[in-house]
Amino acid sequence: MVERLCATVPDYPQVGIVFKDLTPVFADGAALKQVVDAIVRPFAGQFDAVAGVEARGFLLAAAAAYATGTGVITIRKAGKLPRAVYSESYALEYGEATLELHREDVPAGTRVLILDDVLATGGTLGAAAALLERTGAVVAGFGVVLEIDALPGRVNLAGRDIVSLLHV
Repeated sequence: MVERLCATVPDYPQVGIVFKDLTPVFADGAALKQVVDAIVRPFAGQFDAVAGVEARGFLLAAAAAYATGTGVITIRKAGKLPRAVYSESYALEYGEATLELHREDVPAGTRVLILDDVLATGGTLGAAAALLERTGAVVAGFGVVLEIDALPGRVNLAGRDIVSLLHV
């Protein structure tokens, strides 16, 4: 179902990049439920909260947190949070970015499952993990809907538990 609903957009956000748009998957209730159930099942009982990376990761994290009765943590792009933050910069497939997390939002020892839509280079998820670990949280693993096998995401996150629902 995910493959059928996923839209492919060539040359976005720049020439040479083939963007896999999962928003049609999230818009389909049955597909969203299937994705959320599949992405959290391997981590059952191993997390206390779910973190989502802005922006599509928010959709997955909120749905997963609701489905599992856990809390949700938002990892934001730079400049969006009003209180004291930890910041982590990282390289993207096509540039650089910075993520932030409120310093007091995650109690030390909290086991956190990090969710996002796509695993490409691993920069975004690596930065999210670094932020959470600075709070004293324990990263239970990563869940993504789509993994781009030609890129080094899994290698760059070596030693971490990663669940990918679809490989391209």
